Amino acid sequence: MDVSSFVLLSHEQALRRQLDIVANNMANTSTVGYKREQALFHEYVETAQQAPVDDARKTSFVLDFGTVHDTQQGAFQATGNPLDVMIDGAGYLNVESPDGGVVYTRAGFIKVLQNGDLATSGGQRLLDENGRPINVPTDEQSRLSIAEDGTVMGANGPLGRLAVTTFGNESTVDPRGDGLLTGTGGTMLTQAQTKLKSGGVEGSNVEPITETTHMVEILRSYQTSQRLSADLADMRKKAIDRLSKVG
Repeated sequence: MDVSSFVLLSHEQALRRQLDIVANNMANTSTVGYKREQALFHEYVETAQQAPVDDARKTSFVLDFGTVHDTQQGAFQATGNPLDVMIDGAGYLNVESPDGGVVYTRAGFIKVLQNGDLATSGGQRLLDENGRPINVPTDEQSRLSIAEDGTVMGANGPLGRLAVTTFGNESTVDPRGDGLLTGTGGTMLTQAQTKLKSGGVEGSNVEPITETTHMVEILRSYQTSQRLSADLADMRKKAIDRLSKVG
């Protein structure tokens, strides 16, 4: 296999990666708080020591560098539940992970566990700005509300404040596959910086028409790459046939 075939192979691998990401975006069109992903690729230039001409010494390959989230905010979806919230702007709700650490989510479905702790729809406890769960006394659970700054209000006053963390580099935020994300280097918003909308959640920011168009473009690019591979194979075959007739 010559260099041109390796270049085409790296391109086709990148296209396959893009197709996987687009398919995942489309599968999460209705997932609350989901942020569409985009592929990131880098150019890797390999320089040969010798080549027939100087311009042929450098060869560019496509390297899969990772993914990045589209931080554009999704639309507000009213649920009628006063405990459900949507983060207005950047940031993620802090959630307690099974190992005692902190994970994050944009899905603002909130419920009260049997022991009175506030939790996500999956049962993971939400954390306050001090990293502790927010507990609601039994006699106050029917009169709960969440203020714009994240303060959880009971019948007798505030019970705590939902922590919201932002990340300067969104590439450090990785989905776990269960609606939660991990991240490093985050900054917790202050009470004045926090803005929540209660009574609803944030919808997915995926646009099906855009993703479908992108998928068609990827498939066409892959077909073009396959035609180039076939043309290169024909050229090699003709070259071998001609060389075999020399002499």
